[in-house]
Parts: sequence; structure tokens; C-alpha cells
Amino acid sequence: MRRHKPISRRTLLRGGGVALALPWLEAMKPAAAYAATELPHRPRRFAALYVPNGVRADMWTPTGTGSAFELSPALSSLADLKQDLLVPTNLWNRASEHGDGHYVKTSGWLTCTTITKSIGIDVSCNGVSVDQIAARSVAGQTPLASMELAIDPVSTGVDTNVGYTRVYGAHIAWAGPTKPLARETNPRLAFERLFRLTQPHGSQSQRDLLLLDRVLEDAKRFRDHLGSADRSRMDEYLESVRSLEERLQRSTQFGGTWQPLASLDPQQIPPAEIPDDHQTHVRLMLDILALGFQIDATRVGTFMFGNSVSGKSFSFLDGVQGGHHDISHHQNDPEKLRQYQLITEWHVQQYGYLLRRLRAMEEDESNVLENSIILMGNELRDGNSHSPHNLPLLVGGRAGGRLATGQHLEYDRDTPLANLYVSLLNAFGVPTDQFADSTGPLPNVLTS
Repeated sequence: MRRHKPISRRTLLRGGGVALALPWLEAMKPAAAYAATELPHRPRRFAALYVPNGVRADMWTPTGTGSAFELSPALSSLADLKQDLLVPTNLWNRASEHGDGHYVKTSGWLTCTTITKSIGIDVSCNGVSVDQIAARSVAGQTPLASMELAIDPVSTGVDTNVGYTRVYGAHIAWAGPTKPLARETNPRLAFERLFRLTQPHGSQSQRDLLLLDRVLEDAKRFRDHLGSADRSRMDEYLESVRSLEERLQRSTQFGGTWQPLASLDPQQIPPAEIPDDHQTHVRLMLDILALGFQIDATRVGTFMFGNSVSGKSFSFLDGVQGGHHDISHHQNDPEKLRQYQLITEWHVQQYGYLLRRLRAMEEDESNVLENSIILMGNELRDGNSHSPHNLPLLVGGRAGGRLATGQHLEYDRDTPLANLYVSLLNAFGVPTDQFADSTGPLPNVLTS
């Protein structure tokens, strides 16, 4: 393939009225790059993963600073990813230090602004979230400007305890002060949107989900023209697509012979496509985000493990009984703290799952994780105190070599969270020294 005109990064596999994007292949590299041994431009990606209800604070912070640090008990599952991580400590979001326990902090997490107190009429975060600033900088370069994924549907009504609409607890991505972005919670719809690049019609059959079947003939013809390394990459990619489709099918099928004893209003039946199992649901959404980055359908994404004040039951974990929010209000009870730690560790493990998926996706002489910025964090430190000081944050990936990973960076108490966002925007390719209440980029985050 190197002797011929290189394949476009936007080459699609087609069949049956659908199109499937391709991952990076060596055949996409310009011929001049081979002669000069220069690497082609690699797209950078940014994702923010939100965890509700704080973390077990005394088990979070690593020991040691700089590159001479040891992962804490909460982060121990990331040992093989240590050199791909930045762990900043002592950052806080000043704009969220008032109001209620959760909502002000949730909707202000990526904006570093103070939201307008509202019961739903005049919702405003009074800013733009950092993910959307990144998305605007690459507007028009991908089919999807950004991808917003979540587990819980948007909360409705008013939390009378604090006088805020629950809508604030369901949004971290804001395109403008009054424009919270809709999130997709249905794995099937997220999957079909990714590969069709349009929302499907509700009347489509289960067969339509199997997009790979409809483009396989074109894939086989295309594969015959690839070199051995590209064939291997393409086979792995198609297998990952097939695996995801099969898992989506399994999660929506019931193998028994149960029949309802009475008819139900179809509008009251919850979507069968959303898995009941929380971990299955989370993993599907993370896989979809990873594939979206791999095929360059989008370069910006957000994912919410749960809405603010999430009461999700974590009884599926051995040793945990009860809902997340209730356990987070531990009042220093040893038993609740023990369960809180298990929930914290589980969320970190899911983060590690995504990073490893991205690391396994080859891209030129690199991989997708190497060219990404994957932020995970919480809008408060501890669910019991609701403190926005010393926020629990992780940054994975090197942004194409722009982030100095493999470090625990300890800053002065109450260093602005916005300073981290300035640094990440610069790493993404947005030259700026100002975001919300920032005072400049964080030291030692960027490689130059």
C-alpha cells in the first residue's frame, strides 16, 4: 500500500445503507512520512468522567510527590498505568463553595462557575464547560462535535431540601450558560449514532443493530489491499465491533418463557435495551466512548457514572449493602467507610478499564491513550462533608507527548481547579492562559 496513494482517514466501509468508520491504519500515512520517517499528525482527544458522591478521602492521596510516588489504596488497581497518570492534589473549585451540598458543585465541575439557583425556570451555569471549549477548537474535523454519555436519565423536579432543580445534578457538559447538553444513556442508541452518525428510527429491527454484517463484504474487499500489519489491525477492530454488538444483543434478550399476566401500556415499559446490570451498562458506554475515539468520530466526550446525589445500589459488590449516596454519608462509621472504599475502588477500576482499552488501540507508532487526555474526578472530596477542597482527580494519557505523566503533583492548598483546565486545554491544542477563575497553568503538568 505504501507505493500507492494513501487511504483517507475518512475512508468508510459501506453496505446495506450504512457506513462504518475505520481505525487508524498504516496505509493512511502519507508516503512522504515514510521517506522522512516523520509521524503524521495524530488527533488528540479529551474526555471527562464524572463520579458522584465523593470518595473515601483518607484512602485516595498517593504518598510521595513527583515521579517518586506510590499509589494509594484507592488507586492501587492502576499500578500498570502509573506512568500514564497525573494525580494532582489540593485543587478546589472556589465557585462552588456555597449553596447546597451537591448541585452547585456538579454543574460547575467543568465550568468553574457558580450556577444560578433555580427551581427549573431560569437554569444557568453561567459559563461554558472545558470539554466544549476543546470541542469548539476542533469543530468540523469530526462528524460528532462531542459525545455525552451517562447512566442515569435526567433527574426532574425540585430537591426541596436545598431549593434547586435536580436538572443541575444531571449535567456536566454545557455549550453555553443556558445550554446543558443532552446525554445518551441507551447503549444501543449511542452505538448506532456512533456508526450511522444519525439517530436511528424507533421502528428498526434487531437485525439493523448488526451493522458489521451489512459492511462485511466491503470490508473483505478492502482488506485484500492491505499489508499484513494493517490486516491484523483491521481484524482486531472488526472483532471489537462484533464483540460490542453481541454484548448489546445479549443485554437486551431474555432467554426464559415468561409471559406477562396482564397487558401493559407500551409507554410505561422501560427501554429493554438498557441493561439492568450496572457494571454491564457502564462497560458498554465506556467501550462506545473508546471506539468513538479510535475511529475519530469525535475527539471530545463526557461520561457520568451517575447523577449527583445518586442512590445507585452497589449491593452487586461483595461486602456492600445499600445505595451510594447513603453510604457516602458515613459519619465516620467504620462499616460505612469500609463500603465507601469498595465503591471508590470500583469506580477507579472502571477508569482503568477505559485507559487500558485505549492503550490497546494502536495508532501509527503509538496508541489512542498516548494521544488522549482522560480526566476522572468528583465535584466534592468527601460525601459526608461535601467539601470542594482538595478534589479527587486523575488525568490519564499524554496528549501526544504534551503531558508530563507518571507524577503525583502536590500544590498549595486551594489552588484553582481552573488552572488544571488551562493546562489541559493547552495540551489539547487550545492556547490559553485563562479559564474561569484561573491564575495560569499548573506547574509541571506540561512537558514544555
